[in-house]
Amino acid sequence: MNGQSGPNAQSLLRDEPGNVITHRGFKITTKKLPILKAEPIERMTSALGIAPPEMIFGDNLASIEHLASGWSIDFTAFHALKKVDKTGNSMLQVAHSKEWQSTREKKHEGITEVVKPFDWSYSTDYKGTEQPIPPHLEPSDTPIPIELLKRPDPIVFFDEVMLYEDEMADNGITALSCKVRVMPSRLLLLCRFFMRLDGVMLRIRDTRVFVEFETGEVIREYTAREDSYEAVRQRLAMKGRDVPAQLRDPNGLVDLLPIVDKSLERVVLN
Repeated sequence: MNGQSGPNAQSLLRDEPGNVITHRGFKITTKKLPILKAEPIERMTSALGIAPPEMIFGDNLASIEHLASGWSIDFTAFHALKKVDKTGNSMLQVAHSKEWQSTREKKHEGITEVVKPFDWSYSTDYKGTEQPIPPHLEPSDTPIPIELLKRPDPIVFFDEVMLYEDEMADNGITALSCKVRVMPSRLLLLCRFFMRLDGVMLRIRDTRVFVEFETGEVIREYTAREDSYEAVRQRLAMKGRDVPAQLRDPNGLVDLLPIVDKSLERVVLN
């Protein structure tokens, strides 16, 4: 377990053994390894400038690569955490934040000292890491063709990868994970950030990457949703649902949260 955190971390992770399928000119890779140990956590903490989440899967990866053009997009914990606010401006100002900081300082005592304020919910608008060489995804108005994804096509490959998780000092949960589903004619990758801070708010940020194999079309859709905890609790109660159970299930919550940000990008690979 290397806990790679340098500039070439994603390409190094992609070169290590994992679950790999090559299908119609695309290479899809996933890696699921144990939680990082003390030494890799120390390197990651130093590189990020913040204490990492309780459960950090720094060697895990979800990756899509187009072999002919060299285009690729990777999803890793390190690059997702790089986009966490480190100024403290986005910190959720609640009583539990000081408690969380106190427990985190003790947990990492002897590894490295992190005293700077930062967003303790580890909220990230991470949309994946593209390789620096062109072609690149560009802004677009073309949506993901949902109807194609509703077809009962056979699943060629499926995997789910956890990148990080934290229980926010027992005040909720924050987690980032990826799911990838490969069908004969297309694939869909979902990278989901889910945060529930009990009594305060809920937040879901989804990045979907859609690939149509025959045309080489790639569409990336980013959608951010959030609302207050009480507003969501009331909606669930009005629908007669099991509120405590539903508040733990992002799949059941996503349609209840209003959209606060959305973007579309597209590239056609030759």
